[in-house]
Amino acid sequence: MLLINCPYCGPRAELEFRCGGESHIQRPGPHGDVDDEAWADYLFYRQNPKGEHRERWVHAAGCRRWFNVARDTITHRINAVYLMGESMPVTGDVQ
Repeated sequence: MLLINCPYCGPRAELEFRCGGESHIQRPGPHGDVDDEAWADYLFYRQNPKGEHRERWVHAAGCRRWFNVARDTITHRINAVYLMGESMPVTGDVQ
C-alpha cells in the first residue's frame, strides 16, 4: 500500500485517495474551433509511460482536495507531491 503525503492533511494511506489520471492535460479550444479528432484525443488518449508519470489525485476520504503526484509506474515510488496550479518539480526521469 502507498503512503501518500496529502499537502493539506499530511501522510495518509492510499485507501483514502482516488487517482484522477494523467495531470497537466490541456483542454483544446476555443470550442467552435475543435474538430472531432482533437476532442477524441483530449478525452481518450493518455500516456502510459514506464517510469515517472504525473498524476492527479484527490483525498476522497479526507479534505476532498485535488493535488498532483509524480509517481514511478514501475516501483510505485512517489517522487513529489505538489499543488494544482504549481509548476511540475524536476525529479528523476520525467515522461
